[in-house]
Amino acid sequence: MSLPCIRGALLPIALATALLATALPSAAQSVESVEIEGARFSATLEVDERRYERIGHGLFRYMIWDAYAGAYYQAVGYPVPAPQSDVPRRLELEYFHGIEAGDFAKVTRERVEQALPRDEFARLAPNLEAFNERYRDVSPGDRYALGWDGDAVTLALNGETLYAGGDPALASALFGIWLGEDPLGEGFRDDLLGR
Repeated sequence: MSLPCIRGALLPIALATALLATALPSAAQSVESVEIEGARFSATLEVDERRYERIGHGLFRYMIWDAYAGAYYQAVGYPVPAPQSDVPRRLELEYFHGIEAGDFAKVTRERVEQALPRDEFARLAPNLEAFNERYRDVSPGDRYALGWDGDAVTLALNGETLYAGGDPALASALFGIWLGEDPLGEGFRDDLLGR
């Protein structure tokens, strides 16, 4: 075979290799994040110099409406998943509809009260009320993040911390609303936990 023929045969291979190489970064990026109805959740987060990995993600439907999308994260190096433990963890929820702060507070109080024995709820009630007072109204596209870093429960709206308090029992009760034995939605919980 002459040299021009070899060059002619190599040209399509070189083009295919170049196209494949340019396609690989986008394939890697799709693994890095997931999109649910326009809400994007990255595979990892850095919060206060700690790295968190996404365990699962899902869509919460209320009756016939897509209410919000969410993702559950845990700090790297801990048992997976452990949503009601002392493991540093984070739940992010992005809303598709406006919701008033009072509605968040009402549902949070009701769900925690349902899940806990009366004496435990009574002990947590002052901290829960302080937490509930920090809620703000949300508009479509807003994102709440509930976190436990090993020392404090945090609530942030669009990256702004609204609440920080140091009660691990409150953290477990709050995460239990979505990830506990009797969550708002079992399918959503299972998606968040990667089941």
